[in-house]
Amino acid sequence: MTNNDIFKKLRVALMLRDDQIVEILELVDFRITKSELGAFFRDEKHENYMECGDQVLRNFLNGLVIHLRGTKENPKNPNDVLAKHKAQIPVKDGASERAEFKPKAKDKERARGDESPSKSKPAAKRPAKKQYPKGNDKIQVVEKVKFNFGKNQK
Repeated sequence: MTNNDIFKKLRVALMLRDDQIVEILELVDFRITKSELGAFFRDEKHENYMECGDQVLRNFLNGLVIHLRGTKENPKNPNDVLAKHKAQIPVKDGASERAEFKPKAKDKERARGDESPSKSKPAAKRPAKKQYPKGNDKIQVVEKVKFNFGKNQK
């Protein structure tokens, strides 16, 4: 696993935007632009891809510690910081609230693990089997061929 992979996974897991990563790096006096940062997150085959060095990742991790925990003089609760990041994610159009990561169940009664589904609803019908004419179970697609595996029969 490369430094770029680690950097990408941390970015996704902590829900960080590029400007937030730049601010985190500035906490440890490491200056980087958004375009330089974007080069780390590109595909390896892209022409503008740049390999993330140890120094960049080390400074990001040190800045991340300060960002999440704070300093000795001004300590922070990491859960509060992460909740703040989660609240800053924009709401999609048409959604009444911000979408969560877990999928919603289609049938609420079946999704309940503590109760059995109600007996009042009929079970879903199964599709009927195709009926073939009598005497011919299936439509024969390929002819029957006898293989002799290279042996000459006399």
